[in-house]
Amino acid sequence: MGEQVVVTPALLDYLREVSQPEPAALAELRAETALLPGGGVLPVPPGEGAFLAMLVALTGARLVVEVGTFTGCSTLCLASALPDGGRVITCELSPKWPAIARPHWERAGVADRLEVLVGDAAGSPAGLTGELAGRVDLVFVDADKAGYPRYYELAVELVRPGGLVVVDNTLFSGRVADPAAVDPDTEGVRELNRRIAADDRVQAVLLAHADGMTLARRTR
Repeated sequence: MGEQVVVTPALLDYLREVSQPEPAALAELRAETALLPGGGVLPVPPGEGAFLAMLVALTGARLVVEVGTFTGCSTLCLASALPDGGRVITCELSPKWPAIARPHWERAGVADRLEVLVGDAAGSPAGLTGELAGRVDLVFVDADKAGYPRYYELAVELVRPGGLVVVDNTLFSGRVADPAAVDPDTEGVRELNRRIAADDRVQAVLLAHADGMTLARRTR
């Protein structure tokens, strides 16, 4: 029991109360996103966004790849922590979501650090592999869950030795532990988790934070 905390609404309220406020441009983007279908649950929550920014700062990342943009809340968090000259390449299947994000990125002063690639990142129409292989400092994966095993292999190919792969939703609302859940998304997350646990290329930990977040540092 010492490893567990029951996250009640009161505890979440307290967490928000003692956390640093989000930048205005990010809060505005989050509010606009909340009006869209799924917009209240798809973006990373504020605490997770702050954690992503902290990871970028702690690792000294200069080149970041994001798989799954949606309306760009996480993209803004990643870009905000980059040093001068840093770059985020974010990949999204549909151009309509980054279009919503761009005015907010500009308001936050990070638009010049961002490159949007439209297409299936793991299918490589975006041209991620090749010259970027082994050069990326941090890869953040938060896209369709059925594709997670493919996205993970892409991420490991891209990230440099010592670099970090971060994967969101790896507990998937607890469905990964429910034998009755056999839909493609749940199975995709399960396969990812099994694959990472057996992967001797990385040192990994699955954190029971938000909906589960896995950090995998490439060791070779």
